[in-house]
Amino acid sequence: MTEQGTNAHSFTFVAIDGGVLPLERFRGGPLLVVNTASECGYTPQYTGLQALWARYRDRGLAVVGVPSNDFGKQEPGEEATIRDFCTTRFGVDFPMTQKQRVIGPDAHPLYRWLADMLGEDAAPRWNFHKYLFDATGEPAGLWPSSVPPEDPAIVEAMESLLRS
Repeated sequence: MTEQGTNAHSFTFVAIDGGVLPLERFRGGPLLVVNTASECGYTPQYTGLQALWARYRDRGLAVVGVPSNDFGKQEPGEEATIRDFCTTRFGVDFPMTQKQRVIGPDAHPLYRWLADMLGEDAAPRWNFHKYLFDATGEPAGLWPSSVPPEDPAIVEAMESLLRS
């Protein structure tokens, strides 16, 4: 994993099913990265994330879910349990990573880079914090957990970055 990135595409995760998940793979279209949890009041946001992915993936949108147990211990399961829950309950088929830390010194390098670049106030404060990146991997927006994926502000920002 890249410790120092120049943009979001500089970072790599491990996919929920194993294997490498480089964010470079999503260059050329907008990328929405969301830290997720299966036992959170915001967990129904998986429905909105899946809907965005289904509606816009053919125009270049990528959605990546990053399961994390950092907030309220609301993602206690292992990867297979998380994957099965997301697939069965919400029909999720967008890429997901293995469980990650998203805050503090042990956070995944992408999240440390974002906090360094955007300031600690931009770090996730709870599950389902959303970061939008443009086609070159530059941050293009961020929204707290309370803003659902289908919120007009997110959709408008994302649509402005989509391929025609």
